[in-house]
Amino acid sequence: MSRFRDLPHDRPWLTLALSVLVVEVVGASGSLFTVQGLDTWYDTLVRPALAPPNWVFAPVWTTLFALMGVAAWLVWRRARSSPRGARIAALTFAAQFVFNLAWSAVFFGQQAIGAGLVVIAVLWVLIVATIVTFARVDRRAGALLIPYLLWVSFATYLNYAFWTLN
Repeated sequence: MSRFRDLPHDRPWLTLALSVLVVEVVGASGSLFTVQGLDTWYDTLVRPALAPPNWVFAPVWTTLFALMGVAAWLVWRRARSSPRGARIAALTFAAQFVFNLAWSAVFFGQQAIGAGLVVIAVLWVLIVATIVTFARVDRRAGALLIPYLLWVSFATYLNYAFWTLN
């Protein structure tokens, strides 16, 4: 296990790229649910006034996943000096990621707007917890997740607006 903790120090650029790549690939897996309902269901919904065009979501999520990957890498780099903090941060990160993917599965896959609202509310809380646990290990890592929290806050508004309009 200590060898794993040494990797970001022994090979920083490789592990940074690996961290970003893993987060991007895992994050993109949620789009499998999104494409299921995008053209056939989502486009039939009454849209809130602030709903952005569909093309906006891919570049925003790609950027957010890259920031998440860098943040996770920063925490990984501190695993030697803060093993317990890094472990807690990694667990909260994993938990929020599960709910991130679950939201796509529920909202788009199951086409359940109300249940999606519940999932995204839990996701929001878990993102806050992840920011706090990341910041305890590396302040920069916590700060890199703030755009993610802001976007999910906006997405929560959209989810609520879709729920009330449809």
